[in-house]
Amino acid sequence: MERNRTRRNFYKNSTAKQQANIMEYFKASLKISAGIATLLLVSFTFIFGYDFLTQCNYFKAKNFSVTGIGKLTKEQVLKHARLDEGVNILSVNLSEVRKRLIAHLWIAEAEVSRELPSKIHIRIKEQKALAVIDLERKFLINTAGEIFKEVSATNPDNLPIVSGLEFSDINVLGETRSLPFDAVMQVLKLGQNPQSLLPNTLIKRIHVDREIGLTIHAPAFASGMISTIKIGYHDYPGKYAGLKNVLTYIKKSNEFSRLVSIDLNNIDRIVVLPVSNESPANDQKEV
Repeated sequence: MERNRTRRNFYKNSTAKQQANIMEYFKASLKISAGIATLLLVSFTFIFGYDFLTQCNYFKAKNFSVTGIGKLTKEQVLKHARLDEGVNILSVNLSEVRKRLIAHLWIAEAEVSRELPSKIHIRIKEQKALAVIDLERKFLINTAGEIFKEVSATNPDNLPIVSGLEFSDINVLGETRSLPFDAVMQVLKLGQNPQSLLPNTLIKRIHVDREIGLTIHAPAFASGMISTIKIGYHDYPGKYAGLKNVLTYIKKSNEFSRLVSIDLNNIDRIVVLPVSNESPANDQKEV
């Protein structure tokens, strides 16, 4: 005798399963919706909070601190930075302000920060003009030997003028300097020291001859005793020492009161050329 087998109600099981799936989907949808709602709420909170803070009078700028200025004025720096008194310091994009500042031809470096509730600090480092490079058009170079602007009427007028160079000689970051330009930079570096025998303030012009080297024109050097100094290439500290010895010798001997030029190309054979009225034969003399 066969037992009656229990027959499953497939329709009922299928319906229950569908209902369970719907409930799971509904719960997942609720979680997603709640997450989106929370995200929107947080976003709106940040937006309204940001708007409130960046428009709040409590954070309006009342004090700008600007340091490192010399050629530029505080007003010029703030104008270039586009910062006005009363601006909300939290609304200021410090990175953008810095970019605007270093875009100024006379500003080499810049740092910008804020101090709550109402202060902005600006620290700049100005370009230091070392000399004027005459390349048919005249440009200023800084202490690194880099051109940073073209000469204008408002630029310093007491800088040495360098002639005889070409555009290809000018310093390029990461590349070796040409021999003529490197020689110029060595002389100008020595002249930065106020105690130097020949400071840059006395140098009127440095002319470059690509074959024989540098000639320095300094009309006020040694109280006008020498106007032209031929210094060639290499060993400038040694040649300055030789120049000092020659000046000492001339002063002690009282043989000449003024010289047209002194040639230091060969430190072991220094040649001086007196002015014509002090040397009838117009002869050069070795010292």
